Amino acid sequence: MTGSDASPSFTLAYVPGVTPTKWVRIWNERLPGVPLTLTSVPTDEAEGLLRARGADAGFLRLPVDRTELSAIPLYTEATVVVIPKDHLVAVAEEVTTADLADEILLHPLDDVLEWEELPGRPANERPATTADAVELVAAGIGVLVVPQSLARLHHRRDLTYRTVTDAPVSRVALAWPEDATTELVEQFIGIVRGRTVNSSRGPKPPAAGRNEAGGRGAGGRNGGKPGGGRSGAAKGAAKGSSKGAPKGSSKGAAAKGAPRGAAKRGKPRKRP
Repeated sequence: MTGSDASPSFTLAYVPGVTPTKWVRIWNERLPGVPLTLTSVPTDEAEGLLRARGADAGFLRLPVDRTELSAIPLYTEATVVVIPKDHLVAVAEEVTTADLADEILLHPLDDVLEWEELPGRPANERPATTADAVELVAAGIGVLVVPQSLARLHHRRDLTYRTVTDAPVSRVALAWPEDATTELVEQFIGIVRGRTVNSSRGPKPPAAGRNEAGGRGAGGRNGGKPGGGRSGAAKGAAKGSSKGAPKGSSKGAAAKGAPRGAAKRGKPRKRP
């Protein structure tokens, strides 16, 4: 977190399934003097953490209460059904909710999908967490429908997953407290949105090749190499001299005064 009496730092929260590695790497390259701390937070606690200023920003799943938080939607995940590898559904590349009508659907308390109506048959009890539900799938109790990132997070060798084409989807967003849009938050927004280091909101590299008077160095555009460019005075003198000279003088006065054909070399003519 940032503060007036503390050295700059940045805390980034993220919910299960989100992998912020790429953005953290870019942050460390661009702002090596500002340490970034990652905080994993359960999905249902992420908004509260940001409101309490427990993190500067965070990757959350939508919807997000926009009363106090700002959010930028980033991407939408595919939804999959987690099943044993020898399950009949594993034969298909993708399925629909109708294909799960005869299955016991495990519905954990921390489910992040917004169902209008659950497919399949309900289990006797709802598992407390997605991790618990995955264990029940491995035991042959039922199947589980989750965002693909959570299926990967809880991967087991004896399980697989298939895309469910008509199931609800989960969208991931970058969120932060609206009244705490600091310069560091803006920097991170720029990284997530793919802004380059030279963009208007990105960190600016120091200006090179400027002297104390604010002009270019002696080398001008040629980076200060000796003889690399003509000075303004030299250019002006050359321009003025060319204007004052008679037309055609640039082709060489000596060439005009010479006999025709003198410039050509060949065998001398024999005198009669």
